[in-house]
Formats: sequence, C-alpha cells, structure tokens
Amino acid sequence: MARRRATGDATEAELALALRTGPFHVALRTALSARGLALARVQHRLAQRGVHVGVTSLSYWQQGARRPQRAESLRAVRALEELLELPAHSLTRLLEPASPLTGAERPAARSYRSLVEESRALERLLADLGSPSDGGLHTVCHLERVRIGAGRELQGRDSHHVVRAHRDGVDRYLAIHHGDEGCDPGRVAVRANENCRVGRVRWHTAAGVLVAELLFDTRLRAGDTYVFGYGFEDGTAGPSSEYVRGFSFAGGQYVLQVRFDAAELPAHCLRFTRTSAGAPRGGQQELTLAGRHRMVHLVEQTVRPGIVGIAWDWS
Repeated sequence: MARRRATGDATEAELALALRTGPFHVALRTALSARGLALARVQHRLAQRGVHVGVTSLSYWQQGARRPQRAESLRAVRALEELLELPAHSLTRLLEPASPLTGAERPAARSYRSLVEESRALERLLADLGSPSDGGLHTVCHLERVRIGAGRELQGRDSHHVVRAHRDGVDRYLAIHHGDEGCDPGRVAVRANENCRVGRVRWHTAAGVLVAELLFDTRLRAGDTYVFGYGFEDGTAGPSSEYVRGFSFAGGQYVLQVRFDAAELPAHCLRFTRTSAGAPRGGQQELTLAGRHRMVHLVEQTVRPGIVGIAWDWS
C-alpha cells in the first residue's frame, strides 16, 4: 500500500541508505520517520506482538544514547524490523560488535601504516593538521576520475564524494594525494569544486605526499550526509603505471575511471586489489579500453579495508 509522505519524513531512498551505512540509531530514526510512526504507537504495536519495551528505551535507541544489547532488547529490534517492514537483519546487523580499537559506532578500520608505504610521512602530515583517528566520516559513494597525459604522466584527478558523519560536529575532510615517482607535491594544485573550500595544505617532498583540508559549509550531526567535490592537478612526475585507492574503512561504493590521452594509449589495463601496500596483487581482471572515450573503469559496490586499483603497461 502506498504511503503519503508527511513534511519532514524520510524518503525510501534515505531509509535504504541509512540501513546500508548505519549507524544503528540513525537507521532506526530514519525508519521511524519513513513509516511516520510515533514512539508510543510503536510501543503499543510491539506490545500486541508480545514484545514489551518502554518509550524511553526506544527514544534512547534512536538518539544513540543507548544501544540494545540484552537478549530481550535484541528480540525487540527483530520485532521492529518486522513492524517497520524492513529487510530481515537490517537493524540487527548494525549492532554486531565492532573491533575494540574502533568503537561501537565506527566502521571497521585499518591503520594507514598498512595502506601507504610512506606511512610515517603521511601520519606526520595528518597529525600536523590535527586529524582524529577516523575523521568522523565514512564514505557512502565516491566517484573518482583520473587523467593520464600524453607524456604518460598523471595529469590530475577529480573526486565526487558522498560521506556520512558518525559523530557530531564534523566540518571538514582531509584529502590525500600520493604522486608517482618524481612527484613534486609543492607544485600540485588543489581545487575545491563543489560544496567545500580549500583550507590548510601540507606536503612531504621526499615521500611525494600531499594532504589538503577541505572545509564544509556546515557542521554535520551524526547520521548527516554531505556531497562535495574536489580535485588535484599534478603533472609533475614521470610515467605512471597504476592508480590505487586505499580504504581505511569498510562500506560504501567506489567507482574509478582512468582516461588516457589519445596520443599515448596503454597496451593492457588490469584491475586488482591488495590487502596492504606490500601485499601481492589479487582479484586481477583484464579491462578493455573503451574506443573513442579512451577510458577504463572499475566499480566496487561495497569496499573493504585495503587497496583497489587499475594498472596498465605501455608496451
């Protein structure tokens, strides 16, 4: 039966996104809004099913002040999934224990040390910018376009990024650019394309790493999403043979496009994954260079901590 949406209610698309990315309290709050049910009504319907939970507990759950943990509370969450017409386990899976190092509401994380060979330089840059351990954000969707020039060099890249906050007060994102061998990060230009502006920029010349602070136009609350775009103009290094993206957090969609100059096309292209910077390539798959568009791409529907990339050779 079709539902009429009241002002301020969440849409089905917002609900689907919240159920996929969490955290639990945001998903529950969005589900209640999408169904247009007051907490007292929810309590009454649960009681009709033999499940007894107080309005105060329901309120704490949707605010993130408490998490259902006892067996009786988890039974109530399963009943909520049915009552709110949600997919089975869509709420309970968001309550699964996280690594003790990451905190209950954060996505599973991996240290930058396993993602980037020049990790010490990168960690110093992040510390200089006062970056917390996780930045308070995780990716919902990331579309990245990379351009390779006629000299086989990495000309630049652009990102269209959708993120979700998992704590209150987040108002910035730290974008990392790791150039190819010979890159001069001091000559790399940072562009704020959409819904952000460039703040502080730090780099380490020997490591070829640059970190740029992108400032949002608002402070996010836990559960808020934000869309922004940015880019780097490089062209300072020698020939490029691969482009990789390291992920500290699990979840979210990633799309990578690599476009080549018509004057210099690679002989072969290959997608691959790595569990860490020093690990061998896995998940390899040949990619076909699209005719007049001179482009290859990959799509990761749900990323996992580690590295994904595209490699190519010129002979």
